[in-house]
Amino acid sequence: MGTPGEGLGRCSHALIRGVPESLASGEGAGAGLPALDLAKAQREHGVLGGKLRQRLGLQLLELPPEESLPLGPLLGDTAVIQGDTALITRPWSPARRPEVDGVRKALQDLGLRIVEMGDENATLDGTDVLFTGREFFVGLSKWTNHRGAEIVADTFRAMAVLTDHPYASLTLPDDAAADCLFLRPGLPGVPPFLLHRGGGDLPNSQEALQKLSDVTLVPVSCSELEKAGAGLSSLCLVLSTRPHS
Repeated sequence: MGTPGEGLGRCSHALIRGVPESLASGEGAGAGLPALDLAKAQREHGVLGGKLRQRLGLQLLELPPEESLPLGPLLGDTAVIQGDTALITRPWSPARRPEVDGVRKALQDLGLRIVEMGDENATLDGTDVLFTGREFFVGLSKWTNHRGAEIVADTFRAMAVLTDHPYASLTLPDDAAADCLFLRPGLPGVPPFLLHRGGGDLPNSQEALQKLSDVTLVPVSCSELEKAGAGLSSLCLVLSTRPHS
């Protein structure tokens, strides 16, 4: 659905995690996932990091890959961030729960206020959460249950400005093309960016995206990483803060 928090404030940092070799085999990545071309997946990940740093001007912080966490690069699943608050999620799969440990430490080091999900009955996937700049939307799914959605509401209730804000819509031919990142980098005079799946991945949606005249479009490919369930919003965490000196 999109990374929470990308509609409000100006982003200064992006957090990513390297692609481990264990992601290359379907067995290592998880039951039912196809084997990946590791070199291609790592190239895609490297290009994404480069665009976050060079094109968008963000300070890039990269966690090292962990072979015991093949889906570790899907950082967007592990936290919901808005302002100076980070809600650490509780993945539906017990095998993925250790992924949050390194993310928690990195966000603590950046000075964010950490909120934990203490309810063992709650599950939450960060990419099931979308913050529009005015409202949070939480999708209930295999990965996020009703209790998890309630914890999002409890954590960020003070951010709810409106409940009936009107939205303009843009229809895209490919469902996966809606997984974009809207970012306001902390650079003077620079318009917002929309990181989106490029034409090499989803050519049918490019004409519709070109109708967005008030943002700078930045295409990124993740066709290989998508085989492991990755989308743009799951491959990084973007935040606005300053690390402690």
